[in-house]
Amino acid sequence: MNKTFLVAGAIAGMLGVALGAFGAHALKDFLAGSGRTETYETAVKYMFYHGFALILTGILQKEFPDLTAAGWSFIIGILIFSGSLFLLCGTGIKILGAITPIGGVAMIVGWALLIKGILK
Repeated sequence: MNKTFLVAGAIAGMLGVALGAFGAHALKDFLAGSGRTETYETAVKYMFYHGFALILTGILQKEFPDLTAAGWSFIIGILIFSGSLFLLCGTGIKILGAITPIGGVAMIVGWALLIKGILK
């Protein structure tokens, strides 16, 4: 097991709950007014999904040790994908939306590397 991925996954889950609640309550009117509610919810969902992916990767690494690159791809994906969407929602700087796909690609690469590591 890789504790780094287990802890990172747990942190992503914790932040997903905290940021989701913050968005649903404290930022509700702000997000609705800026038309960014769905964008914010997407950032939270993908943070959750990939938090679970990190925990899964950390657990699977005991049986399939070649999953390190997959785990780091998930971490990078969370930071860039969800991070850029949270920043976009908070600042309204639209160019941040151009960065988001880089995080999405990192997440896709993480899943591909997970498959590769398991099949190796």
